[in-house]
Amino acid sequence: MDIINMHDAKTRLSQLVDKAAKGEPFIIAKAGKPMARVIAIDAPEPVKGRRLGFLKGQIRVPEDFDRLGETDIADSFEV
Repeated sequence: MDIINMHDAKTRLSQLVDKAAKGEPFIIAKAGKPMARVIAIDAPEPVKGRRLGFLKGQIRVPEDFDRLGETDIADSFEV
């Protein structure tokens, strides 16, 4: 991702916006410190960490899940 200083961003704003609209985001920096990220309006939102509970109600855990395959495992250890 390109880093553009504030003065260059002001003088080339139209060109930079066209670039962002084509899917090439960039960062505007002031005195070398990043201040803003410019991306296309229809770019996907960045993922912020894990979303807990996003599958709630879609997965069912059987009551005997801790005993699944119990006989197969026991048979493996019997001589």
